[in-house]
Amino acid sequence: MLIPFVKNTRRLFLKGRMQDMTPDTDSTYAQTTKQITVTVDPVFLEEESDPGSGLFFWAYHVEIKNNGDDTVQLISRHWRITNAMGALQEVRGDGVVGEQPVLKPGEAFEYTSGTPLSTSSGIMGGNYHMISSGGRTFDINIPTFSLDSPYEGHVVH
Repeated sequence: MLIPFVKNTRRLFLKGRMQDMTPDTDSTYAQTTKQITVTVDPVFLEEESDPGSGLFFWAYHVEIKNNGDDTVQLISRHWRITNAMGALQEVRGDGVVGEQPVLKPGEAFEYTSGTPLSTSSGIMGGNYHMISSGGRTFDINIPTFSLDSPYEGHVVH
C-alpha cells in the first residue's frame, strides 16, 4: 500500500483531500540517542479504517531534532511494525518521505506518514541510520509506540 505523507505539517493527504492529524497528547513518545531526539505522535484514522474488512489505519507525525554540536544527515530507516497477533513486518529504505535530511545543530525535520494493520492494535518502532559531518555513522532509536484503536479493549504499550 502506498503511504501518503506531508513534510513539516500535521496534515495527511488521503482520499484526495488534506486531513488534519490531531495527536492525543497522552500518546506522544520521545527518545534521545546520541543527542538526537525523535518524537512520535500516532493517531488512529477512523475514516480511513474498515474494521469489518480487517483494515485499521494510523498516521504518525515524527520530529527528528539535532540537540548536538555536529551536523548530521539521516541516511536510512528501519521500521519494525508488529500487529496484535505478533506478526512482524520490517520496512527498510533510504531516508524518510523521499529525503535524506541534513540537520545542523538545533535544527529539526518533521514529517507525517501512516501505516495500515490487519488488527485493531499493534506496536511500531525502529531506528534511523545517520552520518555526521565528519563521516561517523551511527544509529538512533525511534521510540516504540502503540497503535491503539477504539476497537481494542486495552492499550498495548
